[in-house]
Amino acid sequence: MKVKVQTLDAVESGDIELNDEVFGLDPRADILHRVVTWQLEKRRGTARGTRERADVARSGKKLGRQKGGGVARHGDRRAPVFIGGGKAHGARVRDFNPGLNKKVRALGLKMALSSHAKAGSLVVLDGLTVEDGKTKALTGNLSKLGFGKTALVIDGDAVETTFALAARNLRQVNVLPAGGANVYDILKHDTLVLTRAAVEKLEARFNG
Repeated sequence: MKVKVQTLDAVESGDIELNDEVFGLDPRADILHRVVTWQLEKRRGTARGTRERADVARSGKKLGRQKGGGVARHGDRRAPVFIGGGKAHGARVRDFNPGLNKKVRALGLKMALSSHAKAGSLVVLDGLTVEDGKTKALTGNLSKLGFGKTALVIDGDAVETTFALAARNLRQVNVLPAGGANVYDILKHDTLVLTRAAVEKLEARFNG
């Protein structure tokens, strides 16, 4: 699959051949759903388990006689109404860390990349250097390129410093290094922007 390469000034600077095994797959909703669900569940934090009535180490002896004491009828000191007693309906540890086969994860990422390539919302840039790292300069460049409402920009090993500085004040633009590319973020944005370095890293990631 051939895609035009542009500069940040929206000037064409040649073509790049994308690997069809990475960018030319037919996206499957079931695979993408499985990977996104797995990814979001991995982010969830679990509550710290509290000790309930059965977990507290206190005397199990009945406090007093059942009737005639003039006070409430209690069983033992583990009851939640007492200081030091067990928590009533306390938080319990839950497992939000399901497993997912590596091959399915890799396939999901390929399909997410392919979905942008097939929809025509994939942009390949020659580089990300922004003059003086100014947001105003980057805003002008983005208007020329005609991105959608939101854009995810993926660079090589590390994001170009001037671009990262210029983009940090733009809510609609997010940046990631190639190693951080993931299905959820790719699908969430209207436009996917890759640099030449990012294309090489992503293709090497699946071929290696």
